[in-house]
Amino acid sequence: MKKLHLLLLMIVTLTTSVTIGAFAQTTRDTTQKIFINAKGGIHNHGGTKLGYIDKNNMVRDNTGKELYFINKAGYVISSDGRKLGMAKKNGSYYSINGENVLNTKDIDNNNCAILDLKGHNFGTAHKNYKLHACAAHCYWLMKAKEKAAKKS
Repeated sequence: MKKLHLLLLMIVTLTTSVTIGAFAQTTRDTTQKIFINAKGGIHNHGGTKLGYIDKNNMVRDNTGKELYFINKAGYVISSDGRKLGMAKKNGSYYSINGENVLNTKDIDNNNCAILDLKGHNFGTAHKNYKLHACAAHCYWLMKAKEKAAKKS
């Protein structure tokens, strides 16, 4: 009888871990991906527009509020003047501490993938916005974390 209880407990534990693991993976994938189209529109995984890149290379939210821009040296500067990181011409993004955070990789003639250091895909960007690809991803990820912290 004890063996039967132990076997049932193991099956329930295994089933629960697989289910929780699958849910956690789905949540991570759907909350962190962004897409930048050929017109500079920035969208989340569900197609909701988050913002856009204007003709002056300024990133704005849907209301037109300035969020950040990338200066000639490659620094990502917030609308209040703070340095957020650095975008290199090859599509790599570095934190303000100089650590490589994300990279881009060409996937066809028009698009590149946004990848972390382990190669996990966090979205795509049109090749015209390669500099913004990783910066935009990091910006909206930072905002999502700030919003979640305020709810806690």
